[in-house]
Amino acid sequence: GVFLYNHLQQKVRNAEALAQKYKQQQEALSAQLQVVYEHRSRLERSLQKERGEHKKTKEDFLVYKLEAQEALNKEKQDSMNRYGALSSQHKILKNQHDDVKKQLLDLQLQHNSLKLEHRKTLESHSQKYAQLQQEKDSEVTNLQDTVFKLREESKLLRKAHQEVHSQLLNAQAQMEEFRQLKEALQKMPGFR
Repeated sequence: GVFLYNHLQQKVRNAEALAQKYKQQQEALSAQLQVVYEHRSRLERSLQKERGEHKKTKEDFLVYKLEAQEALNKEKQDSMNRYGALSSQHKILKNQHDDVKKQLLDLQLQHNSLKLEHRKTLESHSQKYAQLQQEKDSEVTNLQDTVFKLREESKLLRKAHQEVHSQLLNAQAQMEEFRQLKEALQKMPGFR
């Protein structure tokens, strides 16, 4: 009986020691579980915060994208309008350039014609004057009148020649201005 009693007491002590060991393990596991719960709670709060920030960032990005698209469309429209205006202006200037070029050619032809006519007139006048100088003394008075008339006509022709020459110089100055304006337009990046 004593042996059985001692044996049972030994088993009880062993069982108590095992129970104490399990209790300590349970307390350690509870503490670890509490740490894990707290860590999980912090992670959930952090995740929630990150989701909120991500949502706000996404909304801000969508707003920025929309504004950028609108600005790009507006700038594109403005560029197209500027290009259209420059293209129209270029066509007008080209037409004006062609008109001035044609006018210059006409004036040059007229100038050459007047120059030739003036030269022929001068030659004719010289010949007439030489012939009249050789005529009789009785025709001196008539000859002087004729020379006077011829000199007046020569003055008129010179005046006409100077006017045509002045018009030619003005037309050449306009051509130079249009050429410089054309070069300035061609140097503009938007025009290209």
